[in-house]
Amino acid sequence: MLFGGIISSPRDILTPVQALELANVYLENAFKATDPYVALILGHDTEVSLSQAKGASKRYELQVVREGVATAYVKLGKLLDTHGRHDEAQACYKKGEKHG
Repeated sequence: MLFGGIISSPRDILTPVQALELANVYLENAFKATDPYVALILGHDTEVSLSQAKGASKRYELQVVREGVATAYVKLGKLLDTHGRHDEAQACYKKGEKHG
């Protein structure tokens, strides 16, 4: 990857709120994507950012982030359902319930 050698990823220094915002940006674009593979890749990136936000929110007890993570997992489940990924969608729904 070209940017891997030039620009380091600041993902590691994101706050929980920033990680949640990034997840929501990925998710919004995943719903807009016309190519199903692009949508699923953006969905994967959403889950990575949600995982980061979730882990950080546990350390800092950020209720608003946990609620945002729960909502985003439900939306991610809807995206996956739309693309025929029903098992993965169910897992997202369960994660949403767990955090909501």
